[in-house]
Amino acid sequence: MSNSPGSPSSGAIQPDPSVIGGIAQPALAYLPDPETLFDKRAKRFADMAERSDLKPYLLFLGSIAAAQRDILSGLPAVEPVDAERLARSREHAMPPLDRGNFTSDTTFETTFDRLLAQAKALEMPEAARTALDSVIAADSVSRDQMVRNVLADALPVEALAEHVFVAAALQVHFARRATGLDSKKLVPVGDGACPCCGGPPVASLIVDWPQAPGARYCGCALCGTLWNYVRVRCTACGSTKGIGLEEVEGLDGGCKAETCEECHSYGKLFYLNKEPGAEPLADDVATLGLDLLMKDRPYRRAAFNPFLLGY
Repeated sequence: MSNSPGSPSSGAIQPDPSVIGGIAQPALAYLPDPETLFDKRAKRFADMAERSDLKPYLLFLGSIAAAQRDILSGLPAVEPVDAERLARSREHAMPPLDRGNFTSDTTFETTFDRLLAQAKALEMPEAARTALDSVIAADSVSRDQMVRNVLADALPVEALAEHVFVAAALQVHFARRATGLDSKKLVPVGDGACPCCGGPPVASLIVDWPQAPGARYCGCALCGTLWNYVRVRCTACGSTKGIGLEEVEGLDGGCKAETCEECHSYGKLFYLNKEPGAEPLADDVATLGLDLLMKDRPYRRAAFNPFLLGY
């Protein structure tokens, strides 16, 4: 896949309902293994960089992902979710890692500090270096506010660069907490919501796994969980009406935008049979070209990606 200039197809590509049949109860969720998650993401950013006009930025994000991987060793253990909360979450269809009730602790502060220290050694543009220095120098109140901004998917325009580093620390912490859950005890918590942390999907994968051929899995930008979601259904509003697909002409069909006529939003789909190495967050950034083209369409971008801001 590349970000070469192109144009949307002349008309929406209608989904083929036949691909839905024959899927035998795919698992609801696959929890992340943090080391595998960030290692794969770092390599994917590096691979996509070689095919993209966004090469400098993708390489920078790849180095961030590698830093996330490298700080894992020796971090203090995360606090497990207590049995009572797990039971209550399951009973009331709520995410056990509720981002809205996040409270910082020693483990997260250590993770945050270690990520910032690791990032100091990375090559980055001067603007990013200034943003990193700003985060390092921030007091506890300011840091807490930045954390709240990321968890609320609401970042101030004047401080977007600073929040990249905050988001990176939160991804490490939430991925470590998610991996300690039991995927078989998770339940759906709402349309387009991660069953672990309640976050929106950054993008979806159409998988070709033997245990779930043709199934759709949404990817969480925060904790890295993949969860099963019905195909031909809007991840933003849950509608099954007026769903279409758009793609950039001249590419291999590995990335498409799923559009919804009910809420006029779109989200990206990545097809593993076309792009076997696709990783939701990394590929979302690398396919910015599709977002730019969709700006000429009557749809808003539904996904939140802390590394792809302003689109």
